[in-house]
Amino acid sequence: MLRASWKSLMGRKLRLLMSAFAIILGVSFVAGSLIFTDTIGKAFDGITDTVGDVVVRPTTTSGMFDGTGSARTVPGDLVEQLAGTTGAARADGNVSDETTFVVSKAGKLIGGQGAPGLGLNHNEAPTSSGTQPLTLTAGQWPERTGEVVLDVATAQRAGYTVGDTVALVTSGAQPKVSATLVGTAKFASGGLAGASITVFDTKTAQALYFGGRDDYTNVTVTAKDGVSPDELAKSVRKALPAGYESVTGAKLAEEQKTSINEALSFISTFLLIFAGIALFVGSFLIINTFSILVAQRSRELALLRALGAGRRQVTRSVLFEAFVVGLVGSTLGLALGFGLAVGIRALFATLGLDLSESALVFQPSTAIAAYAVGLAVTMVAAYLPARRAGKMPPVAAMRDDIAMPEGTMRWRVAMGAVLVAAGLTGVGVGGFTSVEKPAWFVGLGVFALVLGVAMTSPLAGRPLIAATGAVYRRLFGAVGHMAEQNAVRNPRRTAATASALMIGLTLVSMMSVFGASAKASVDKAINASFAADFVVSNAIGQPFSAAVTREVEQVAGVEAVSPIRIVGMQIDGDRTGGAAIDPQSFQRVVPVNVTEGSLAGLTGRAIAVDDKFAAEHDVAVGSKVDLAVAGQKDAYTVAAVYQNLKAINLPVLLGLDTATKAGVPEQDSMAFVLTAPGADRAAVEAGLDKVVADLPTVTVKDQAAFAAEQRGPIDQMLALIYALLGLAVVIAVLGIVNTLALSVIERTREIGLLRAVGLSRRQLRTMLRLESVAIALLGAVLGVGLGLVGGWALQRALAGDGIDVLAIPAGQLAVFVALAGVVGVLAALWPGRRAARLDVLRAITTD
Repeated sequence: MLRASWKSLMGRKLRLLMSAFAIILGVSFVAGSLIFTDTIGKAFDGITDTVGDVVVRPTTTSGMFDGTGSARTVPGDLVEQLAGTTGAARADGNVSDETTFVVSKAGKLIGGQGAPGLGLNHNEAPTSSGTQPLTLTAGQWPERTGEVVLDVATAQRAGYTVGDTVALVTSGAQPKVSATLVGTAKFASGGLAGASITVFDTKTAQALYFGGRDDYTNVTVTAKDGVSPDELAKSVRKALPAGYESVTGAKLAEEQKTSINEALSFISTFLLIFAGIALFVGSFLIINTFSILVAQRSRELALLRALGAGRRQVTRSVLFEAFVVGLVGSTLGLALGFGLAVGIRALFATLGLDLSESALVFQPSTAIAAYAVGLAVTMVAAYLPARRAGKMPPVAAMRDDIAMPEGTMRWRVAMGAVLVAAGLTGVGVGGFTSVEKPAWFVGLGVFALVLGVAMTSPLAGRPLIAATGAVYRRLFGAVGHMAEQNAVRNPRRTAATASALMIGLTLVSMMSVFGASAKASVDKAINASFAADFVVSNAIGQPFSAAVTREVEQVAGVEAVSPIRIVGMQIDGDRTGGAAIDPQSFQRVVPVNVTEGSLAGLTGRAIAVDDKFAAEHDVAVGSKVDLAVAGQKDAYTVAAVYQNLKAINLPVLLGLDTATKAGVPEQDSMAFVLTAPGADRAAVEAGLDKVVADLPTVTVKDQAAFAAEQRGPIDQMLALIYALLGLAVVIAVLGIVNTLALSVIERTREIGLLRAVGLSRRQLRTMLRLESVAIALLGAVLGVGLGLVGGWALQRALAGDGIDVLAIPAGQLAVFVALAGVVGVLAALWPGRRAARLDVLRAITTD
């Protein structure tokens, strides 16, 4: 049986390759995702490994990427004191900033889309391995004000060479900086994951970021020969005043790696979810392919049974073929995964995570996962066709057409109906009741709905095929009628092929509805809460210097400016968001419905919370809340409770003075501007534009432009999701091609007879094309319908988070259905051409 199965496989190489398509593409996504995430990990491991023996810093409760940046510093006199600590060879103060960006010669901002712009001072502190974190590649290190060194990649992207004048923007005390490029350097680990590095002399860095104070962000203490980092850390700890801590370089590197992994874990989860979708879609293609192959080999299998092969042997024979298909598909998919990883890397580079300087990382675990997933999915998907092959009695199997037992269809429809009911329940609970994590209920409900509709589609799809057939008969006559009959001849096969496309279009349609609803909600929130005439905000999601806001206040015709600083916070170890505001001006530009207390009480350690926060944490005016602001945990008193603010949608407010005293950097996230009564609006806007003219990180917008800016990230997210879902759609399209191609092989004799009685090649191609379009439209209609249900429920589930408007992009959904028809036409090209080229006489004599 093994030899017979192997000969059967080798005799049908084309079918083998076509059967492996889904596994190749699905596994490539798994492998590509794992390669990409391993590459990210390697890049950031190199970055975090460049720390010294011992690091002294202000005591903090936050991690590296907790969004709770602090302006607290280490005084310069402490650096001198640490240099004399027992076991210390030297102590070096480090100045660092994450909002210093280079402006190219063409006036374009370099980076800024997610990756930080690192501003550093130059010192000779080595890493824990004794190497320098930065290595000079040309020129010299900066020695005085007006000199700067850039990393090689940033200098090349900006078009600067040594000797040029470099334009920079920062969020520090000086928002605009101009300096001469005196050298270029490279990072010890190579790539910077899209970040840029700007190096100043220490005095310049302190002037830029600390207003000239002799302060440092942290201090690196280097151990003498023979002194371990742990021993040095203990010695340093004894010399530190309250409010500071010492950690070994190894511990700090581990903290940073943990923080980075937590911050970036969503990327691997995000990508693997789409890989799972691709494999899920591919499983339909595999089931369909093996069902067709079993039907085509019915005579061969019957002869094997007649010669003494048992049912289990026949089943194992088909599973052996599936194993080979899975092995071949996994191998090719693993190889293709490298190419896909390059594509994913390029895709994420557009979002600011640029790993072009980092070599792709291939771990043995990637290969193990690729083969495990590929083989498992193939074997599971092929099990039912293999089991059916073993159950076929020899006489029944020798018939040309194998009809599925009616009982199997009843069981399938019954199970599908149960899943549809469960899916509707999950969608209803998540979308229309108050439960924790409602989006999870919606997601699971949509998954159950998709499975249920896929199982019931052999019956549910008949009315749609019949409607399509009525159009076909009117437009194409007998050819259209035959196309309809071919589509309904094997309802399981048609349904499985259409279901693959249905899954992809369900998700695409669902995200389209959700995206349109999110954008409509943004527009509504801004229309309802936008009392300002203009908004000054950052174009790259980074804060800007408070000095810019002070310049805006001096523009003629400006009556009031209300700055807002987004503040990262922690409560009970969980991250949350807040905003530092000026209570008096804030209430003039943002309508606030205060239900308890008053925003005027935002002084000292006082906060205001929205009603949702108050209910979740059971607090009211006068209650104490333990919050970690800028890495410092303190007890804050609730001074007011307000209804959710659509304008900023953050649950906690505190005063600007309170935030500054807590260590929040004086960097504004946006500033609302009110013009004075009778002022020339155009003249005011011109004055504001003049303030930010040389700051490509900062923009001035009216209400419409601000709304468009807020919609931008939603469009970017949708584009990314569409790109990743594209693979699932490609697999579904290949499924239609595969089904038609195998169907042509299966119906070779029938096609020969049709040609013999007068069917032309053109009519034959038209028949297959119409059959393909019917399948594609069935998947599209079901997918768009399920997407509407899922999108509506998801919008309702997140209504409390600000997505409170349902918007249905009817035009976009209509385009999806139309494109499905085009896909059907294209998918039939190769099978139709192959069928038309069949030799009539040979086709008639085919068994």
